[in-house]
Amino acid sequence: MTASEATAAPAPVPPGDAAADAAHMRSALALARRGLGSTWPNPSVGCVVVRDRRVLGRAVTAPGGRPHAEPRALEMAGPQARGATVYVTLEPCNHYGQTPPCTEALIEAGIARVVVAMRDPDPRVNGEGLGRLRAAGIAVTEGVLEAEAREVVAGFASRVLRHRPFVTLKLAATLDGRIATGAGESRWITSEPARRLGHAMRGRHDAVLVGVGTVLADDPDLTCRIPGFRPTPVVRVIVDTHLRTSLTSLLVATAAESPTWMLIRTGTDPDRRRAVADLGVRVIETSGADAGVDLAKGLAALADAGLTQVLVEGGAKIAAALLRADLVDRIAWFHAPSVMGADGWPSVQAFGVERLDLMPRFVRRAMRPVGDDTLSEFARIG
Repeated sequence: MTASEATAAPAPVPPGDAAADAAHMRSALALARRGLGSTWPNPSVGCVVVRDRRVLGRAVTAPGGRPHAEPRALEMAGPQARGATVYVTLEPCNHYGQTPPCTEALIEAGIARVVVAMRDPDPRVNGEGLGRLRAAGIAVTEGVLEAEAREVVAGFASRVLRHRPFVTLKLAATLDGRIATGAGESRWITSEPARRLGHAMRGRHDAVLVGVGTVLADDPDLTCRIPGFRPTPVVRVIVDTHLRTSLTSLLVATAAESPTWMLIRTGTDPDRRRAVADLGVRVIETSGADAGVDLAKGLAALADAGLTQVLVEGGAKIAAALLRADLVDRIAWFHAPSVMGADGWPSVQAFGVERLDLMPRFVRRAMRPVGDDTLSEFARIG
C-alpha cells in the first residue's frame, strides 16, 4: 500500500444504528468521567473505536492532558482502525499545540465515521474540527448524549467561556444546617460512608479550596484518601488574605507531595510570602475586595493556572462569600440525621440577604441516601 493510499479518506458510510451509537457513547462517557480531576488544563475526553461491532480501542485523555484520547485509542486499534467508527465525547481538536491535531490522526488512520457527543466550546475548535473531518470525506454524527457530555465537560467549558473554574460547594451539616458545636467540635457530624464519598468527590476535581479559618481550626490535609482512585494529586487551595496559615500545618508541610496554593491579598508581608514559597507553596496574589481576597479575581487566577473545576469544602465564611458573589455552580449537601440547635455554627455565615428575591436560588438535581446520611445535589439557576 502506498503512502497516499494509506492516508486517503475512506468512502463515507451510512449513519449507524441509534441504539448502538448511544451504547458506545455511554462507554466513551464512562471513560471520560474516569479522567475527571487529572487532565487539567484540558478536558477529560473518552474515545472508543468500533468496527464490525467489535471494540478495537478505547482510551481517555492522559493525566496532564496529553496525549489526547483519540490518538491513544487509535494506537490501541492499530491498522484495524481503517474503516472504523470512532465515538468521542468532545469534538476532536483541529489546531496544533503540544501535539498535532486529533483530526489529522483520525484522517490518517482511515476512519470512516466519527460520532461526537458535543462540539468543543473552545473558540479555537468549535465546529472547525468537525468541518475538517467532513472535508476529508468522513461521515460525522453530532449530538449523541450531548446533555451527559456537557456535564462531563462543564469545568473546561467554564474555564474557556467564563474565565473561572466550575465551582462545587460541598457542605456537611446536621438537619438544621449546623457544621460544628458552639465549642467548635465538628468531627464527625456525618458518617464514614459520607466521608468516603467526600473523598471520591475530591478525586474527581482538579482542586479543593478552603478558607484559612478551616485550616486554623482543623489542620486538614485535603487529599483524596482512596488508594488508587486517581493518578495525580489534588491541588489544595487556601484563601488566606494575610498568610495566617502556620508553616507547620499539614497543607504546608506536605506541599512537596501534594501541591498547595494560596490566594492572598496583594501587599501581604513579603517575608511571610517568601517563607511559605520556600516550603513549596505556590502563592497567587490578587487585588483585595474590602479586607479580603476578591474571590472572582482569585478564581480567574486559578483558571489562568489551568484549573477547570474546584471543590469548596469550607468554611461558613468562604461559603457565604462565594454565594454572595454568585460564584457557586453546584451544591453537594450532606445532611446527617441529627439536630444541633442555634448555638451551633451555621453552614453559611450571614451575607446580607434582606429580601427573598435576593437569595441565590438552585434547583435540586439528585438526592440519595449515603449510609445514615442524605446527599442532595443542587444546580444554580441561570
